Amino acid sequence: MDTGWRQKVEEIVDRALAEDCAWGDVTTQALIPPDAAGKATIMAKSPGVLAGLDVARTVFERADHSLTFRALLSDGARLESGVGIAVVEGRVAGILRAERVALNFLQRLSGIATETGRYVEAVSGTGARIVDTRKTTPGLRFLEKYAIRAGGGHNHRVHLGDGILVKDNHLAALRARGVGLKEAVALARKNAPHTLKIEVEVTSVEEAVEAVEAGADIVMLDNMTVEDMRRAVGRVKGRVMLEASGGVALGNVRAIAETGVDLISVGALTHSVKALDISLEFENSIP
Repeated sequence: MDTGWRQKVEEIVDRALAEDCAWGDVTTQALIPPDAAGKATIMAKSPGVLAGLDVARTVFERADHSLTFRALLSDGARLESGVGIAVVEGRVAGILRAERVALNFLQRLSGIATETGRYVEAVSGTGARIVDTRKTTPGLRFLEKYAIRAGGGHNHRVHLGDGILVKDNHLAALRARGVGLKEAVALARKNAPHTLKIEVEVTSVEEAVEAVEAGADIVMLDNMTVEDMRRAVGRVKGRVMLEASGGVALGNVRAIAETGVDLISVGALTHSVKALDISLEFENSIP
């Protein structure tokens, strides 16, 4: 874990632990002797793709620095029900204090990686890449976009400063001032750093052609039918990178990929994904 990654993870973990242990773990304090030691295994209870091991490790370390955490797998590993993910040893009170927060991260991030893996597999062989969106959990985007990569996907913009994306509301605001799509692209090119690419969201084949002729680097085909996507690809393929967005689901992602688009962005990977079932189980005896 490099320094930058560690610092960001620790900041997120510390906030989560503070939220969960605001007034201490009163149940554990009432029941468990401070010197009680034990060993617990984190286990998958359903199949999927693992993500978030370093985050879980950090939770246990920050909750109780004396605990030892031993990973049995690596992020990106395929999980089956009943497979051990990691072993934690040390003070029982520390393990219990960290348990829920660690599992919350593991379940959420592994759920994202698992769903991403399904989409990546669905478009295998087409040349299209699955990418995420900014429809992430507030405060967790850094981790959720990591989980996308663990599942085999790719990241779109991490934040608003990551690239220029001229969306429908930008265009609507500009049109109210008499500025059209071509002029919008020219404004972006003039006022933004030359190192940033310009992407334009369009809703028709005609707008896609107009965006390309205006000098866009990437064109987002937003909520277009598969047939219209195919027509847009036929008109501008090779001149710009093409991204499909809106209404993407496992049932239609293969058909979208087969139109010839380069990228397919899927908001569902983060905004409505189901957490993977993962548990922590102590050994039968606790000295």
